[in-house]
Amino acid sequence: MENLKAKSFELRQNVLDMISRAKGGHIGGDFSVMDILVTLYFKQMNISPENMDDEDRDRFVLSKGHSVEAYYAVLAAKGFFPIEEVIENFSAFGSKYIGHPNNKLPGIEMNSGSLGHGLPVCVGMALAGKMNKKDYRVYTVMGDGELAEGSVWEGFMAGHQYKLDNLCAVVDRNRLQISGSTEDVMGHDDLQKRIEGFGWHVIQVNGNDIEELNAAFEEAKTVKGCPTAVIANTIKGFGGGDVMENKAAWHHKVPSADEYEQIKKELAARKEAALHE
Repeated sequence: MENLKAKSFELRQNVLDMISRAKGGHIGGDFSVMDILVTLYFKQMNISPENMDDEDRDRFVLSKGHSVEAYYAVLAAKGFFPIEEVIENFSAFGSKYIGHPNNKLPGIEMNSGSLGHGLPVCVGMALAGKMNKKDYRVYTVMGDGELAEGSVWEGFMAGHQYKLDNLCAVVDRNRLQISGSTEDVMGHDDLQKRIEGFGWHVIQVNGNDIEELNAAFEEAKTVKGCPTAVIANTIKGFGGGDVMENKAAWHHKVPSADEYEQIKKELAARKEAALHE
């Protein structure tokens, strides 16, 4: 787990390089969601470049598609494409590494980023798995600001209706969105009670703790007769230190040269600490 924790800070550095070179990107949400993606791809999901076309592979949709930089970094680390190619070409004219997930790239199940679509699509994927008597699991990651979309709650209703215990939805609960505090824009407390009211099993964890996340996903596998939602309480900009943590301005922001160096130093220190825990 310590090695995965260290990897998460290393991959944040790749995101920092990606966004700094491209002069654009959703760095705050990238940093908050990274531990969730690392846990899913390196501890939980049956998905790799070798089996990405296998009918029995697990499915994943990044519904909060604007955090694609973190997604690219994790997919590259899994061997789907070279990270150097991503950093050099991210968001460049004519590049295939665009600012939202693109299923022309290996390892990406569907185009996403139009918020509110990931959960309903994953309901369909999970229902297909049940109908075809497959054992694969389906995961989606949403932002908490995204929960203002009505289609999300239709997805929650349908997931319960069809008893999709092969479905796990993760909410990146960093409480900030582009226009400020999520609770000021469209509040969700008590989010656990709201989702439980739709018939889901709900687990709350520290979403920047890989051990807690892994335990939650293991618990989700044991739940029968209903889907599971993991509320991952995260810090926007996690890993970037005082420069960017828990600041709405970093939803979409390019660091200055000085900020880049401060964030880089913080990430290196946290990676080193993780290696020696």
